[in-house]
Amino acid sequence: MPVVEHSSLPAFQRLHSEGVAVGQAESGLPDLRIGLLNLMPDAALAATDRQFVRLVSGFEDQANLYVHPFTLAAWSRGDEAQDYVAENYLTFSEVKDHSLDALIITGANPAHFELSDEPFWPGLTEVIDWGEESVLSTLCSCLATHAVLEHKGLLKRSKLDSKRWGVYEHARLDADHPLLDGVDSSVEAPHSHWFDMTRTDLEGVGVNVLLESNEAGVHMATSEDGFRYVFFQGHPEYDDISLLKEYKREVGRYLAGEREFPVFPDHYFDDEAREVLSRFKELVVGGESPEFPEHEVTRRRKPAWVTQGQAIYSNWLAEVLRRARS
Repeated sequence: MPVVEHSSLPAFQRLHSEGVAVGQAESGLPDLRIGLLNLMPDAALAATDRQFVRLVSGFEDQANLYVHPFTLAAWSRGDEAQDYVAENYLTFSEVKDHSLDALIITGANPAHFELSDEPFWPGLTEVIDWGEESVLSTLCSCLATHAVLEHKGLLKRSKLDSKRWGVYEHARLDADHPLLDGVDSSVEAPHSHWFDMTRTDLEGVGVNVLLESNEAGVHMATSEDGFRYVFFQGHPEYDDISLLKEYKREVGRYLAGEREFPVFPDHYFDDEAREVLSRFKELVVGGESPEFPEHEVTRRRKPAWVTQGQAIYSNWLAEVLRRARS
């Protein structure tokens, strides 16, 4: 069934124009309500909404699926982002009144080594505690995974020597888990993170690892019961150009004197794109100011990770619906 277009959220209109199933509620069907806590920075709010609504749009069961985005009120944002939130988001108080069935918490751009030093930490932990008592399942993306496990006193993340980013293949470690029903034996997904929790770390505190890469580590895991928490370190929600945009931002940081010139994301650019970007780097390092060749290197295929991510999310939503009806 389509995601219900119940507000003016730009993600609904954008996805509808792309042919994604977004429409009106159908009478006689049960409602399934999912909260989406968006922790991403101002510039990424709308794109993140669209990415996660796209993932849940693969749900094929008989239900009216509502997605209710919200963010943290105490977190300072710019004027434009505040207007976007005011127009399109619920407040946390309103979310509490909507009888949510499940919750998705996005990742965030970390600014501090310690999670507890992040400005969103108090508000995030309040949502985690509320979700523990109020929804059937919480699905966590990247930093949210680390936050839940740290807040529950189970595990703290470790900082990697270098940023792990690229597109990686992951093997299924639990072929019979219902969240992987119908999912390929090898699952492609992007990663982009400086902090990590390893399979050994996670299994040591009772977490069930479902998908792991020899190169990138854990992509997906669950709490010991297999459903209460669903954890991701990879990013099945990413657009095909998300890593390209991130690479461009890293080049901008180099130009601002904040870092060295970035290395390519693993297994992402093809040979032609690498050649174009290598020529661009030579010019930049040589003191010239060429325009970033974004249109020359943009990939133009639907990434496999979106379809695979939709299958996993659909399995998750089907179990949420089953438990909500029982």
